[in-house]
Amino acid sequence: YHAARRGTVVPVYILDDPAEGRPLGSASRWWLHHSLEALRNDLPGLILLKGDALSQLTGLIAKTGADALYWNRCYEPAAIERDRTIKAALAAQGLDVRSFNGALMHEPWEISTGAGGPFKVYTPFWRAALKRDVEPPLPRACIKGPSLEMLGDDLCDWNLLPRAPDWAAGWREIWQPGEAGAVARLGDFIENGLDGYASLRDRPDRNNVSRLSAHLHFGEISPRQIWSALGFQADREPRLEHDRAKFLSEIGWREFSHHLLYHFPEMPTANWRPAFDAYPWRDSAHDLAAWQRGLTGYPFVDAGMRELWHTGVMHNRVRMIAASFLVKHLRIHWRAGEAWFWDTLVDADLANNVAGWQWVAGSGADASPYFRIFNPVTQGRRFDPDGAYVRRWCPELAGLGNDVIHAPFDAPAESLRKAGVELGATYPGPLVDHASARKDALKGYESVKNAAQTA
Repeated sequence: YHAARRGTVVPVYILDDPAEGRPLGSASRWWLHHSLEALRNDLPGLILLKGDALSQLTGLIAKTGADALYWNRCYEPAAIERDRTIKAALAAQGLDVRSFNGALMHEPWEISTGAGGPFKVYTPFWRAALKRDVEPPLPRACIKGPSLEMLGDDLCDWNLLPRAPDWAAGWREIWQPGEAGAVARLGDFIENGLDGYASLRDRPDRNNVSRLSAHLHFGEISPRQIWSALGFQADREPRLEHDRAKFLSEIGWREFSHHLLYHFPEMPTANWRPAFDAYPWRDSAHDLAAWQRGLTGYPFVDAGMRELWHTGVMHNRVRMIAASFLVKHLRIHWRAGEAWFWDTLVDADLANNVAGWQWVAGSGADASPYFRIFNPVTQGRRFDPDGAYVRRWCPELAGLGNDVIHAPFDAPAESLRKAGVELGATYPGPLVDHASARKDALKGYESVKNAAQTA
């Protein structure tokens, strides 16, 4: 928008991998390919370049004679450092270099405590954020410029898509990367998912979720657009105000995650609470692989892990239960789970991913108390009461009744026989016993408490 107001625009996308300090995950690479395809159709003349961003920009500026460089900000620590270097180097050459906020409602440094520091607890952060005005989305820009695609790469040469095997073969039937897909998904959510969101968002068997997270991460839609659209809808239907407020609070958690990452850039690799360095984690390649494949013997967890593999996403409530199972039942370090999500989620976002995993582990800001150890059986019965979610993703259990589908290991032998379920053969027995795992996790937590008291 701002570049178009200035004059001729040469649009360029540079794949500077790894901008976040690590390579893009496999699912993110798939989304990026299709998102760039869509962007290229929306932005004729888009140039694609790969490599060191400053070097690529310097070369493109020399070829085009550009006298200004505008971009939307990134907030990952490595990206911030890269962009500061670019801004300083090109401004020194006389270019007009400007960056803008296109990804958040508020900049991470704009919201602070009364003492002037960063917030460390979500609720007061969001309360402070709600007191600030949210800028309305800008109108669509009319971009004019020469067609210079020949100066860039062919998207296919980047090899972003999986081959041999193509494990994402069915994803195009699920997702529509790009701005048009983002707008369509928001419209569908407002029309079919917003009503009842506050009470049904934790039900993975229902459709009261937005599935906008990947579109947000890749900049195909902004939280300001979502804020504006939901406000308009709530004005039309005041009864939806509670659902709107609850959904926007989830967008607020995304904002809080970026706030934390900006102020605590060590979060991706270090426990936010240093006392958790004392926790006695287990190392088990066998258990980690079983969790990754959805073969833990706990159907609610397994359904979530299989949904993730087959679709590139997992329902948010189930993410919490699956993550909790890894760190508290199996006592495997949260970084192993975070790395798996980074590779398999289409919405893999450094701030959200790290903040979420540390919250579940108990090592993060505003964390769930470590002694709150979710029982995957009771969670399944509460949030998937008819077993529809489990039956979809664990079809080998479909014949079990609602009373036992979340705990087949407790089912009578006759019920298992009638359903065609043979534990250890057609479906695994539980990796761990919940009660025993809970005791072991709490023993580990004692180490953390002792470390905190002696710090």
